[in-house]
Amino acid sequence: MRRFHNKKVRSILVALAVSALLTLAAATGLLERPDHAASDLLYQQREASDGKIVILGIDQQALEVFGPYNQWSRDIIAQTLETLNQSEDCRPAVIGIDVLFAGESVPEADAHLVRAAAAYGNVITPCLASYGRPLLADADGEYTLGATSILALEQVYASLRSVTGQGHINAMLDADGILRHHMLHITLPEGTRIPSLALACAEKYLESRGGTLDRLPPVSPMGFWYLPFCGTPGDLEEISIARVLSGEIAPSYFSGKIVLIGPYAPGLQDSYVTAIDHASPMYGVEYQANAIQALLWGRYKTEVGDGIQLLLLFLLLLLGMACFWKRPVWLSTLVWLALCGGWLLLGRWFYGGGWVLHVLWVPVGLTILYAGCLAASYIQAALERQHVTGTFKRYVAPEIVNELLKEGTEALELGGTQTTIAVLFVDVRGFTSMSEELEDPREVVKILNRYLTLFADCILQNGGTLDKFVGDQAMAFWGAPLRHEDNTRKALQAAQTAMDMVAGARQISAELKAQYGRTVSFGIGIHLGEAVVGNIGSTSRMDYTAIGDTVNTAARLEANAPGETIYISRAVADVLEGRIRTISLGDSVKLKGKKEGFEVLKLEEILPES
Repeated sequence: MRRFHNKKVRSILVALAVSALLTLAAATGLLERPDHAASDLLYQQREASDGKIVILGIDQQALEVFGPYNQWSRDIIAQTLETLNQSEDCRPAVIGIDVLFAGESVPEADAHLVRAAAAYGNVITPCLASYGRPLLADADGEYTLGATSILALEQVYASLRSVTGQGHINAMLDADGILRHHMLHITLPEGTRIPSLALACAEKYLESRGGTLDRLPPVSPMGFWYLPFCGTPGDLEEISIARVLSGEIAPSYFSGKIVLIGPYAPGLQDSYVTAIDHASPMYGVEYQANAIQALLWGRYKTEVGDGIQLLLLFLLLLLGMACFWKRPVWLSTLVWLALCGGWLLLGRWFYGGGWVLHVLWVPVGLTILYAGCLAASYIQAALERQHVTGTFKRYVAPEIVNELLKEGTEALELGGTQTTIAVLFVDVRGFTSMSEELEDPREVVKILNRYLTLFADCILQNGGTLDKFVGDQAMAFWGAPLRHEDNTRKALQAAQTAMDMVAGARQISAELKAQYGRTVSFGIGIHLGEAVVGNIGSTSRMDYTAIGDTVNTAARLEANAPGETIYISRAVADVLEGRIRTISLGDSVKLKGKKEGFEVLKLEEILPES
């Protein structure tokens, strides 16, 4: 019981240690990149926008019409604003400009853009913050790096800024270079808070319709929120700015909508790899459009804290350990598939409810655990097979070893179990005197080995367990370690073994007679009854054997049997009634330690099956 208890405690400690180690691996960020990629694949799904946002692109067509972008006059953007706003009855609700007009250029063009933006009050212009860690000097003149903060703010020129709304266009990539978050606000060192261009446009749009943005997305301490993209690059409607200025697209088309003006050509270097598509970069103006759409829908996502997810991972790993360790492969596989598949389904369900879970933490942890348990079980099974084979190949036939391998290694435990066995003892008669007459000890060993080989072959061929050799004596039994309840079978196999020994000894006796002028014989005793069978000894040295009165009785029968004679007990004769021919000697043979009336029989023949 104590050993079982210690084993159980050890298993629990191993499970806790393995689960804690895998949880720690997840906590260190080892899975961060593949987990982000898997999360993007599972969570980010294309969804049709509601058509309220239109992108006016500074695209390839516009560049062909107006020339390289770095040579554009600000009059072009001013004319675009005037065209979109030419009718008070059908102008856009808001126009967001994703182009940073920093510094002044041609005065007339700058003034034209200011007049066009100021006339209608629906224009939002961008700003861009630069982040870094400033150098701070202490009292001793030593410099240290301060906390990350805004070092500079790039804005449109002052006169334009004074007549438009403002929104920042900072796009912060994650560590893997993917854009999957949006910064809702930036806070300047003096405390001024500037919304993102997307937030400013969304609020302006709702204001034009007499509403407000009732709920803002949940943000991290740095002001970021997880952005559920609605479209891949190219999904949202884009119209060339050249088509608007040429009159091809009527201004009324943009009535009441959110119009975003920004670069939409590869050469303008304003694109990012986003969570919804790792293959095709998305233009910055498209990213702003996705953020606006998410704000208008209000279906925000909250990333579940790592602490909660690590605890959940640890508990699921413990559950996996209980389900995988020393379980059938089919059961472990089903549980592994159920847990991993269930976690993915749970992740999708939680995402629909507004919560973002790590996709890979649980499946990867469970997969490592599953593979590790299978490998450990395989190695343990191989070691156990080796142990069983090494232990029992000395005692039983190979086919019995194979059967034992199927049943497990319980028979290898120190200790024994009580069971019914048939026991056979055989002892060579006259060998001692013969060995004294032979001058060469090698000849003595050679003769003995022939008899012992005969004994072993007969025992193993009849499914017996060869217990031991003691000098010129051998002991065997049937009914262990491969247990069965058929006592008739046990006794019959023992009797057949004895008859085979007698038959096999005739050739050896003839050869000895011819070579040495004399021969030897042997007596055999068989008894059937209860005995304790198992590994008897100490943990450092044990033997698989049988002990008990049944063993002693078989030994007494053999000790009293004359040469070429097989003595059996009444117990053996009763279970083999009708299968053997015997001669009863009654209680004429006195066995040491047995009371009067113990019947001894001489086995004459095994009858053919009728």
